[in-house]
Amino acid sequence: MGRLHRVHRVLVLATAGAAFLLGGLTWAGTAGAGSATRTPLRLRGLVMHPLVRTLDAVPFTRPPTELLCKADLGILCYGAPQIEAAYNEPALFRQGLDGRGETIVVVDSFGAPDIRHDLAVFDQSYGLPPPPTFNILQYGPVPAYTPSTPTATGWAEETTLDVEYAHAVAPGADILLVETATAETVGVTGFPTIVNAENYVIDHHLGDVISQSFGTGEATFAAPTTILGLRSAYENAYRNGITVLAAAGDTGAAEAKTVTKAHYFSFRNVGWPASDPLVTAVGGTQLTLNTRGRPTAPVRVWNDTTLFGGPAASGGGLSTVFTRPSYQNGVATVVGNRRGVPDISMSAAYSGAVNIYISLPIGRGWLPISGTSEATPLFAGIVAIADQLNSHQPLGMIDPALYAMDAAHDPGIVSVTTGTNSVFYKTAGRKQTIPGFSASSGYNLAAGLGTVTAPSFVHELVQTVHLVGTTVTYGASAAKFLPRT
Repeated sequence: MGRLHRVHRVLVLATAGAAFLLGGLTWAGTAGAGSATRTPLRLRGLVMHPLVRTLDAVPFTRPPTELLCKADLGILCYGAPQIEAAYNEPALFRQGLDGRGETIVVVDSFGAPDIRHDLAVFDQSYGLPPPPTFNILQYGPVPAYTPSTPTATGWAEETTLDVEYAHAVAPGADILLVETATAETVGVTGFPTIVNAENYVIDHHLGDVISQSFGTGEATFAAPTTILGLRSAYENAYRNGITVLAAAGDTGAAEAKTVTKAHYFSFRNVGWPASDPLVTAVGGTQLTLNTRGRPTAPVRVWNDTTLFGGPAASGGGLSTVFTRPSYQNGVATVVGNRRGVPDISMSAAYSGAVNIYISLPIGRGWLPISGTSEATPLFAGIVAIADQLNSHQPLGMIDPALYAMDAAHDPGIVSVTTGTNSVFYKTAGRKQTIPGFSASSGYNLAAGLGTVTAPSFVHELVQTVHLVGTTVTYGASAAKFLPRT
């Protein structure tokens, strides 16, 4: 996030929450009260952070409309009511289905320094109730936010997006933000801490659905055995009936070699943990909506590569570690003998971004933002509502039900038939293209099974989980990566 070329007045809610310790972990509760301030920001160019996207970040003093974003930034942007309307959620809310009684667990490195009052501003601006509870669990000695560290700012943006839009979709659900002390970038850095934190949450029954907006390419790991040694939280969640989601990635059919995304592998690659068979992989779509959240064009695969001048699209492809899980047997003509990614898709495009409210020492305001980091908490909110409908029992591993719903042509799953996740990047001054996959009717490696219409989807999901169960079988290549496709 950079410094503005203009100065805005913004309303900021001050926090006043108490923190306490439990089992060596720091917890903090909810709070809020108000004051006003004025802060200049500096405009900066392309800013990319793990699985979250913003371009020429220009914070606004109030939630920008899609027309204002179009005039100022050349993109559309949406607020919480438009996203709710896009998935027809008001029909669920009228039935009292808003996630009440469920807990969405959001896992992020470092967190955001003022997330409580940022969420309060977000809620007040969009007419949302505060979550019944909003707790923060710090797993390990989480460092204080440092404005000069781009990684810290990236994770603050990430955290804010995750929390605000999980809450927007399931406004009655409790939120547990789990902050870890080490960032995951590429390879194994940070993953052991994340795994331990998630195991703690599962072992202590602290949530019903876990949202993960992070990941790294399978090819960044030295060997498949490294990935296989980091899976204990997903195996634990599977045994305990907890749903785990992961963002499919923001670089299309490609994966970055480095956290700065300055270099990419020259072949197709998918990200882990999205490729894990015990995780539901969430890809990205582009929504084109009017002020009331009604579509003005068909949903398509998210691909903003031309806008960014480099890979910026929904992740998707075939795993080089995991073989086809049993729930994908019905789409074997697409995935062959591999685990295919993604499973389902939600809004993620920067050309149809969502507005977050964020305040940092370097400035504050409303920021259009995007990525599969948006899609994943959106879907977490949908799952929380389904858990509520399921007599407040978590559904657990939902992938078998998703594929059974698609096979039965249930109307809750809507095919995404337009777009690709092909991307390009420049290396040594030359343009390199990574050919991706095209959307189509039915399952594909760009949008998965498609997207959802919430009222039908949550009822069908609950019914189908009880019909087909949650059992998954799969294999993995421990000795070496499977051949590239």
